[in-house]
Amino acid sequence: MAFDPPTLPDGPEPSPRTWIGSDRWLARGIGRPMQRFFHLQAGGGIVMLAAAVLALVWANSPWRDSYHDLLESHTRVELGGLLVLDKPFEEWINDALMVLFFFVVGLEIKHELVAGHLRKPAAAALPAIAAIGGMAVPAVLYAAFNTGGEGSAGWGIPMATDIAFAVGVVALLGRSVPSSLKVFLLTLAIVDDIGAIVIIAIFYTDDLSLAWLGAAAGIVALLVLMRLGRVWYTPVYLAVGIVFWFALFRSGVHATIAGVIMGLFAPARPLLSRTRFMDGPMGMLPEDAPRLTYEAHEKVTVTDQLGVFSERVLSVEGARRLSFEARERVAVADRLADLLHPWTSFLIIPVFALANAGVEVSRESLDLALTSPITIGIVVGLVVGKIVGVSSFTWLAVRLGVCPMPEGATWRAVLGVGALAGIGFTVSLFITNLAFAPEHMISQATIGILAASAIAALVGAAILRSSRPG
Repeated sequence: MAFDPPTLPDGPEPSPRTWIGSDRWLARGIGRPMQRFFHLQAGGGIVMLAAAVLALVWANSPWRDSYHDLLESHTRVELGGLLVLDKPFEEWINDALMVLFFFVVGLEIKHELVAGHLRKPAAAALPAIAAIGGMAVPAVLYAAFNTGGEGSAGWGIPMATDIAFAVGVVALLGRSVPSSLKVFLLTLAIVDDIGAIVIIAIFYTDDLSLAWLGAAAGIVALLVLMRLGRVWYTPVYLAVGIVFWFALFRSGVHATIAGVIMGLFAPARPLLSRTRFMDGPMGMLPEDAPRLTYEAHEKVTVTDQLGVFSERVLSVEGARRLSFEARERVAVADRLADLLHPWTSFLIIPVFALANAGVEVSRESLDLALTSPITIGIVVGLVVGKIVGVSSFTWLAVRLGVCPMPEGATWRAVLGVGALAGIGFTVSLFITNLAFAPEHMISQATIGILAASAIAALVGAAILRSSRPG
């Protein structure tokens, strides 16, 4: 998901020559509506919410045993005597499948650092300051309830913001939210992601193996050399990434960090600029040279600098060159993000929610949660801490003249954005599994995350809707 525009486009209209663009009833009634849904910014959040509800219903149904049996079923991967991994399905999801999610996060961060809002320190300053407040205050509030207790390790849980849910709520509100505040929220969430990644890497690790950590550092050095040597062949990076993931997994650092680092190494600038055209295997022509515009399966239009054009048959070699030219005018990071984002939004994150949101909700578990400092700390941290942290740090930065207020924004709207930042869901659930081992602590934390995220979404939406002018 690239964050340059405040909202995602609806996607291109399908060609009538394709099946989905045809007049068949299946294409009209199912194909095109599904295509539009997958382009909705709120679509991923809706599917994730449905998966979380399904997990809660399944885990509290007469078939609850099948839910737990599925998550606890083991899958063994063995490669000679070099690689032996035997893990339950839930751990494969959290330690391996989520690597792709964090890889997309790394791609998004790289895009923002090179070509997005984070490339300009002045533009990123206010949401970055707000994000720091939105991480620090919830952690302090959580610690106030849990310092010295069994839940003290969970201070990182209320620091996270679920960008899919938060942006989804903003998309549903439409014009109630100024475009400047949408950019503010997106940039804040990206900085929040960076903070969460650092926290996971430093504070939520097992016993470190220096040998495997050294191997991982050697792979990072190899990645640097590959970039300097302009090695951009994706299968090579895929092979190196798998080895890198295994090295980090064995080192004790959480293996999903491999996804983030690989994403940061993806080139965020295109190989070919828009003013250059390929002529021959490696040659380039100047900007005023004739350009090729693809029009049909076998023809192109050649337009020179005088506007004169003619049609020519496109050879197989010409088609390959044209395909290369079109592909390499888009940065690798953007291409991979566009390719993987639907898979992470509509498959990986829903599967993660299905595996981690299924907690027992009974009179007894709710009574324990209502008195649990873990649950209370998470709810207070996400609901109160995010609003106070984001809005107060924003107010200080504006009042001290460090940053200007977002154009068209009001202080009430800033409060609404702060409330939406309290939707913690995905990363909060992820940190919960790193912070706690006992099942009752994970259950109390999960109930707190679900309750706090729902409250934050409702409060944020209500504040933002009421802040809409006239």
